[in-house]
Amino acid sequence: MKDKKGQALVEYVLIIVLISLVVYGAVKIFGGYLKDKITEMGCNVSNQVYQEGEKAGEGTCIKKEIEE
Repeated sequence: MKDKKGQALVEYVLIIVLISLVVYGAVKIFGGYLKDKITEMGCNVSNQVYQEGEKAGEGTCIKKEIEE
């Protein structure tokens, strides 16, 4: 019988590559939205106002104007 350890290793590498491509695609598609949500949470923690950008991922924090 032939040794099949090398074949199993190749199969595991192919599975890891496939999973990596799926994760990369998901981050590429949804990355801007995730960045906006993280920025929005950071604005809330630092007592600032979140301002949306023109595109996904371009949101920023601005200082709150003090109301008197």
